[in-house]
Amino acid sequence: MGENRELLPYGHEANFREGSFIHKQAASGQLRLTLGWDQTKIFFVRTAFSAIAKTLVFTVFVPGTVAGYVPSRLRQNAAPVTGAEEWMASTVIAMGVAIYFYTAFWGFAVIGGGTPAPIAPTKILVVKGLHRFVRNPMYIGVALVIAGQAWLFHSPHIAIYLACVLLIVHGFVLFYEEPTLLRQFGDEYERYRASVPRWIPKFRR
Repeated sequence: MGENRELLPYGHEANFREGSFIHKQAASGQLRLTLGWDQTKIFFVRTAFSAIAKTLVFTVFVPGTVAGYVPSRLRQNAAPVTGAEEWMASTVIAMGVAIYFYTAFWGFAVIGGGTPAPIAPTKILVVKGLHRFVRNPMYIGVALVIAGQAWLFHSPHIAIYLACVLLIVHGFVLFYEEPTLLRQFGDEYERYRASVPRWIPKFRR
């Protein structure tokens, strides 16, 4: 069987083949990553690092504020729960952090060549990784971080704050993000939207 190739932004090139390991090639300003678990080989030039750096700045100031600083203020002096409940709440937080970082840095920055910020969006429609199952995994990750803190500290203030965040994000997605993606990617996004749910993951075999 031949190779499947997909053109990616910033001179990315993806080859799908088996039996690869991570390695680097510093030649002509390129860094080559070969990922066996994904069977994906990606070539990207130095501009990809700009997307990663911008995503890092965005992460500190936006999710860092929404899911970190504000809940820390809302919980006031509440003590965390203990025992099994502490472990479960902490697991929810860890899952949310992992989902966010995987989506923002791998999905948006490396594959998409952009950032989660509307002012510096991706250059292609990202449909790989967790985006195969749900259209907005990054927002779900942030929500899990906040929900885990509401559970960990038994904080009604954080729970109310979470409800407000969910309403705001849903409105943003519905009235800005989805129309913008439709204008940017046209039929490609329409097909993706028709096959992948907005919020409730749809797992396929």
